[in-house]
Amino acid sequence: MVFSSITFLVYFLPVFLLAYHLTPDKFKNACILLFSIVFYAWGGPKFIFVILGTTLLDFILVKNMDEAKTGRAKKQLLVVSLLMNLGLLFYFKYSNFFIDNINAVLGAMGMKEITWLKIVLPIGISFYTFESVTYVVDVYRGVHKPLKSFWHYQTYILLFPKLIAGPIVRYHDIADQITDREKNYTPDVKLSGFYTFCIGLAKKVIIANTIGSQADDVFKLGIDHVDTAAAWVGALAYTFQIYFDFSGYSDMAIGLCKIMGFRLPENFRNPYLSGSITEFWRRWHITLGSWMKNYLYIPLGGNRVNSAAKLYRNLFIVFLLSGLWHGASWNFIIWGAFHGLFLVLERLFLLKVYDKTGRIVSTIITFLIVVVGWVYFRIEDLDYANHVVKTMFSFNFFDGKFALHNDFYFSLALAAFFSFFACTAFTKNIQARVYGESHTQSTHLVLLGTCILLFYISLSYIAALDFNPFIYFRF
Repeated sequence: MVFSSITFLVYFLPVFLLAYHLTPDKFKNACILLFSIVFYAWGGPKFIFVILGTTLLDFILVKNMDEAKTGRAKKQLLVVSLLMNLGLLFYFKYSNFFIDNINAVLGAMGMKEITWLKIVLPIGISFYTFESVTYVVDVYRGVHKPLKSFWHYQTYILLFPKLIAGPIVRYHDIADQITDREKNYTPDVKLSGFYTFCIGLAKKVIIANTIGSQADDVFKLGIDHVDTAAAWVGALAYTFQIYFDFSGYSDMAIGLCKIMGFRLPENFRNPYLSGSITEFWRRWHITLGSWMKNYLYIPLGGNRVNSAAKLYRNLFIVFLLSGLWHGASWNFIIWGAFHGLFLVLERLFLLKVYDKTGRIVSTIITFLIVVVGWVYFRIEDLDYANHVVKTMFSFNFFDGKFALHNDFYFSLALAAFFSFFACTAFTKNIQARVYGESHTQSTHLVLLGTCILLFYISLSYIAALDFNPFIYFRF
């Protein structure tokens, strides 16, 4: 079940909200857990037992780790938990990839290939695995005490708004809210959550889905039919699709959690306004960047290394693994390496160049780099991806075999407008006020009316269009 579906919006969500608000406070977590299990089991009934089983084992391991008398015992239990969580992630998400590549090598050498059953990927496994890791590591580091109740821990992992597409919530950021969120459970916070949810739904359905169908039409073309115009249309369409799709989902998750009394961390902050790739990763998928920094980059040594070479190595490793986290395919690894390369180049000399060129020029250059990167992220066939990128800059125009949708220009204009809306202090302040929680009565009336309208327009788009992809299924 996904947020942008009739099943969720018309049936699941109203029933949940009604049940949640009628449930006494001491049973609200139980209500969340029950509905979260139904939500996940709707699309993967077999895999819900994997999550329930691993959360039980993790809870026991972390409890014993916290009570262990020696540092050695604590470390052993930490390793067992990490091996279990990361081992399951590797098995479900990457074993097919590695076996396919081993078979390719064996086939090239004329040797017998390995027989292997194709494994189905559980939805959202990358997200909840990373959250399980934060739980054990935060407790091991002494950042926060473990939860006393197993059901509270399951509520943290299975909280359905963030379960399948994030944000990735670190344990210590939400631990206290699981047991007490009364201070967040106010009318202003709930209304703010509703506004955020409706804005996210509109971003996903009205902009991302509409513009994404154009990207799909372009990238279905054969290599011989992609000219420079088609390549740019496809690349730009996907650039805006993935932003409004992912940030829309994040907004919906954050909004739903606000209605429930939870505060989730911000996940996107106008990333296409970035003046460098370094800045882009402070604005794009912020919770993943924070996770990588705290649980991978810093343990590798981070900036506290004795040579620039080690610093660049650490950056490159983090972004290679970030690419691999997104999907078990070479195009994701190349995308991660692509961003890692520019992060290193910026530390070597590019940031100094950007200082001289000025903010507008550096933002345009960064946006073009990001657009090229998205081509590799979108297209698994590397020959095709290379051809698209080459064609984008070859100025090779001919009568391409694709048609522009009637609503593409309007959707593209909307996407560009809202992507770069917060480019001034004035417009940035407007955006902050819309997403804020302190509104006058008249502002509430305007926002409430606008968001109800957006909700029903989004419903009509979902009902009328067959195109409603779930980009983050593979994550």
